[in-house]
Amino acid sequence: MRSVMSCFLSVPSLCRQWGRVGILACGVSLACVGLARADDSGNLTLQLLDRVNALEDQTRQMRGQIDQLTNQVQQQNATLSKQVEDMNFAMQHGHGGAAAGTAMAAPAAAAAGAAPAAVKRTPDEVLKAGNEALLKQDYATAQADAQQVLSGPKSPRQVDAQYLLAQSLAGQKQYRQSALAYYDAYNRAPHGQRAPSALLGVAATLVALNDKASACQALDKLSSEFPEPAARIKSAEQVYRKRAKCN
Repeated sequence: MRSVMSCFLSVPSLCRQWGRVGILACGVSLACVGLARADDSGNLTLQLLDRVNALEDQTRQMRGQIDQLTNQVQQQNATLSKQVEDMNFAMQHGHGGAAAGTAMAAPAAAAAGAAPAAVKRTPDEVLKAGNEALLKQDYATAQADAQQVLSGPKSPRQVDAQYLLAQSLAGQKQYRQSALAYYDAYNRAPHGQRAPSALLGVAATLVALNDKASACQALDKLSSEFPEPAARIKSAEQVYRKRAKCN
């Protein structure tokens, strides 16, 4: 740049001293100016190119962040949809029985806490009283006794308590909760003594809900897992198959 500037400054004196030669010198000076401007224009072009490249890099980074956020949102939506489908499936097929029993146990526990202090009963005593209440059609008392055993320490008697809870709910015509409770009784001991009766209870409550297709599925499961049940179970199975119009 210094050489260009010195060229430009030396031209006026050359024009005065050399005449025609000075004219040529003036032409040279114009060339020098053109070179200077070209040099400045080149620098400006490089700066603009650098700026454009920087903007493109920022755009690519932003696009990558947007794509990442979009993927996260899609994954969250897919997870939420799966959870909703699982919940609906559980409600339709009775897998939510444990949760239903726990949820119903809270009000009963609160009511029991408000009652006067009494002698603590063993689980066997509570279940005996609950079954006696069931025979008297005192379904609320039977439900409370069943939930008392279920809310206590884990023991084999909780299967009987779950079955009693299902019966007490059915007596109160709370068929949906009863179906869930029956299925939970089956799940607690799939090969236990209560299992065939629990599956029969599932079918009976589903028939009461007019969900005949699901009732037939429960009866099919009963006959598949227990091909030689007790006579009373087999007789009741045939009755409910006719009511549900199973194939």
